[in-house]
Amino acid sequence: MENGFNWLDTLVVVVYFLGITGYGLWLTKKVKNSDGFFRGNRSFSKWIMIAQGFGAGTHSENFVAQTGASFQMGFASIWYQWKNMAITPFYWLIAPWYRRSERTTVGEIVEDRYGKGMALFYTIFAILFFIFAQGAMLKGAGKVISVATSNMISTDGVVYAMTIAFIVYSFFGGLVSSAYATFIQGLMIIILSIMLIPLGIGEVGGVSGMREVLPSNFFDLFSPELGIGAFTIAMLALNGVIGITAQPHMVSMCATGRTERDGRLGQTYGSFVKRTVTIGWAFTGLIVAALVIKNGQNLHDPEMAFGYATRELLFPGLTGLMVASILAANMSSASNFMVNTGALFTQNIYKGYIKKAPTDKELLWIGRVSSLLLTLLGVLFALYIHSVLHAFLFIETIAAFMGIMIFGGVVWKRANRYGAIAGVLTSYILYYWLNYLHSGSLEIVYKWRPEPFGWAMLAGFAMLVIVSYITKAEPKEKIDKFFDNMLRLSDEDRIQNGQKPLAAKMGHDLLLLDLPSWFTKERWKGFPKRYREDLVGFLYAWLFVGGLILLAWAILQIH
Repeated sequence: MENGFNWLDTLVVVVYFLGITGYGLWLTKKVKNSDGFFRGNRSFSKWIMIAQGFGAGTHSENFVAQTGASFQMGFASIWYQWKNMAITPFYWLIAPWYRRSERTTVGEIVEDRYGKGMALFYTIFAILFFIFAQGAMLKGAGKVISVATSNMISTDGVVYAMTIAFIVYSFFGGLVSSAYATFIQGLMIIILSIMLIPLGIGEVGGVSGMREVLPSNFFDLFSPELGIGAFTIAMLALNGVIGITAQPHMVSMCATGRTERDGRLGQTYGSFVKRTVTIGWAFTGLIVAALVIKNGQNLHDPEMAFGYATRELLFPGLTGLMVASILAANMSSASNFMVNTGALFTQNIYKGYIKKAPTDKELLWIGRVSSLLLTLLGVLFALYIHSVLHAFLFIETIAAFMGIMIFGGVVWKRANRYGAIAGVLTSYILYYWLNYLHSGSLEIVYKWRPEPFGWAMLAGFAMLVIVSYITKAEPKEKIDKFFDNMLRLSDEDRIQNGQKPLAAKMGHDLLLLDLPSWFTKERWKGFPKRYREDLVGFLYAWLFVGGLILLAWAILQIH
């Protein structure tokens, strides 16, 4: 087989770039106002929402890291990617928060809950989150594609080309172009996740050939030797469920569908699609491990496994499709982040501090220009950083600590701005202090360990509760309005007499809303009917979790 990146591969990549960019520009005709740019006029179907949920959360770092981990440690390393498996059903319960807020950004939700100062604090974090995440994703794609093409395309060259493509269709089309392009890109990512398996199986003599050369524990679903015990999994789950509530793109992920259910389906089952294709990434790592032994070769860096498989297994044209799929994985996330960055700046800084009453047309163009400029900062960061994996671990950690005030503000009505800021700052300070004591050096990014994270989260939530109790409560009328929105179904076609109906009457009340009220009799009235949507969806999601674990186990039983 002739390795390398030839003219046919180049043609495939060029056609992809031109096609996806042209498609995004064609969709710009759907954008008539700022709401269309930032939220797609809340008109996306459940399939588009699922594609968003999958595409925005999947990028090159995921499959490269997972393939490398299973190449080095066996299939059980899948739990590094499946760390959020146990909390995915909770996405079904959390998703309606963002639609019922009736807001465009999470920063506006923070303002409604805690006031303008806290909104600015969150917005600064969120913009930095997006800049950092975009830069890391761009760099990750650049590294992978450079390896896959035998360094025919430089890492920085990939960064530039990919940025130009997603900026063009996101700048004009906003979330509409991003969401519909993500649907196509999501299909390509799925192709990426399985295309190496049939070719690789044949090269290594089938599963029986793999079992002959690999250690038997490489085919275990769980492995205590990897150091992923019950406590670590619990802390990873806590990281996931709290951290996701503070991620700045949650409004576009959960609140842009036609109905609340579309948002629930998108966030929950888009994540399940990622959990499913992760099985393919992990199995590919086993194939590469056997292939390297068969070829008498060695990989000094396990994360070269994915690029190695691409070079060794794919025919001309398929290598180009692989590169295009890798581009798709990152561009779908980067374009979504670009639109959300513009929304944060426009709604929470420009509209809040620069010009109080801008026109809708002005908001639209400020959103476009700010998203462009802030994305360019992400490109500069991509050219600066070296460790993509460390960058992603860092942003996941800071999001979890910021999530203390978001999650706490919904599940506890008494939480106030003083408790929120005290909780967030305490968690950051304690986390870094404990890691400093352990390592003896002060660093921005530490290797993630469950103990410092667990203590930091415990202290942060404790401070949220204590300080909120001993300081002045938020104004009653503001809190009542915030929680009244959470009690009402947000689907527009159900509005009666100008007012949204109470969700409890429709079976859509929220289980995670103001948890202390569960100690009152009122909260238990009509329980099964009142919480039907939450209960049924939560149960089905857990069945899906069980089904995925069973599927992975069954695959490992093949001989």
